[in-house]
Amino acid sequence: MMGVQLAARECTMIDWDDVRYFLAAAREGSVRAAAKGLAVNHATVLRRIAQLEQRLGAQMFEKLPSGYRLTTAGEEVLEFALQMESSSHQLETRVFGRDQSVRGLLRVTLTPILATHLLLPDFAEFARRHPDIEMEIQSSGDLANLTNREADVAIRVVYDRKTLPLNLHGLKGPELFGGVYIARDRLAAWRAGASDPLRWIVISTHGIPDWASEGDVCTTAVPFRVTDAGAEIAAVRQGLGITTLPCFVGDADPLLERVPGTDLHLYGTLWVLTQGDTRKTKRVRLFTDHVSRRLAAYAPLLAGLS
Repeated sequence: MMGVQLAARECTMIDWDDVRYFLAAAREGSVRAAAKGLAVNHATVLRRIAQLEQRLGAQMFEKLPSGYRLTTAGEEVLEFALQMESSSHQLETRVFGRDQSVRGLLRVTLTPILATHLLLPDFAEFARRHPDIEMEIQSSGDLANLTNREADVAIRVVYDRKTLPLNLHGLKGPELFGGVYIARDRLAAWRAGASDPLRWIVISTHGIPDWASEGDVCTTAVPFRVTDAGAEIAAVRQGLGITTLPCFVGDADPLLERVPGTDLHLYGTLWVLTQGDTRKTKRVRLFTDHVSRRLAAYAPLLAGLS
């Protein structure tokens, strides 16, 4: 144990890339999973870990049928490796924060529905104004981590401000409301006495929210389940039944109408978030100012007042 500590302290020539591969294998529990996450081949991960083991003079992993397990020495090295990773992120953020050029990469994370149904035209306008900024829009249900520099700007719906990490800098936007929607022609058919059953259309991971009453329209007990918002919107347009949608989606769709007798519900407040020195860069400041202005203009639509 002392030998590993001494090696970690005295060796100034450890390759950070070797440490990155070690960390990936330690987190994933297998070389194959680490290779996939790093977008390299299996042999590269093994070679990098072997180089680190040779440099430190200790074996990092035990190979078990269930995967790779850290040795006692590996667990000790992991602590130093995490410190190195944290220092690397801090260095990147600080240097990035001093970059005042209006060029380079700008990564933005937000949910797919906010991107495709609201903000992509505004992103395109920003890109046309600043052709030297390379924009990367990460529209995913898994929002990137700003602290680890996975993205530079996050646009998120936050219900409770207290849940925001203290290290993030936020520009508060408008409130976002949702409602219950149905296809216009399906509603007309229901009013005319159509007997076809209406279903709740739900995203599998969410289900029917507690706040959503069916209003004047009754549904069957058998839902129609989808895995994403795009399929949810397509299903309600097809007249399968009713579903909950943000007002900026449902009210803007000429094929949809709010279900009579239902109320709006507050989803939360939109925030434009950055981290530490990242927010000081000119391209980040230009972008956050641009998006904040556009969100303010969308306030009536987001509140369901259009």
